Amino acid sequence: MALSLPNLISMTRLLLVPLIVSLMLGKDYELAFAVFVIAGLSDAIDGYIARRFDMRTTLGAYLDAIADKALLVSVYVTLGVQGQFAQLVVTLVVARDLMIVGAVILSWVIGHPLKIAPLMLSKINTAAQILLAALLLAVLGFLPEWDAATVWGQWIVGVTTVLSGAAYFLAWFASVSAWESANARP
Repeated sequence: MALSLPNLISMTRLLLVPLIVSLMLGKDYELAFAVFVIAGLSDAIDGYIARRFDMRTTLGAYLDAIADKALLVSVYVTLGVQGQFAQLVVTLVVARDLMIVGAVILSWVIGHPLKIAPLMLSKINTAAQILLAALLLAVLGFLPEWDAATVWGQWIVGVTTVLSGAAYFLAWFASVSAWESANARP
């Protein structure tokens, strides 16, 4: 079931990333906003379909996470390079995702692959990141008078990113510690 509808939606979201970045670099923020909203909605749709119709797959869990990270990191880095986001917010978003990907790879290398399951705090953080990116693209394209709203959004994303990253690190550390204890040599 690798080519299930949810997996195809996740792959499409991944393929939209270069288009969104290209539109932002060309300062076509109106169209970038529209494509970003479609990509963001696809995240909810693929998850709903996978759960509702019991189409969840291991590949789908990874594809969904990769597509989310590629979309958000690319948008945040692009907007950060353009001076639209505070460097600290961009750094936090990128560092958290690198930490998560690094933990997954390290766990796989040591023979303790992790089950991919997002934490509730991570879902809140992802939603906040998506909403802030969409808001900033909308402000740049349509609503320049709403610029102050993005400042508050950056604070919210910064805090939820730090909390989510810390929660993932603690969960990962506990999992690896338990695994090492269970597999300790006598």
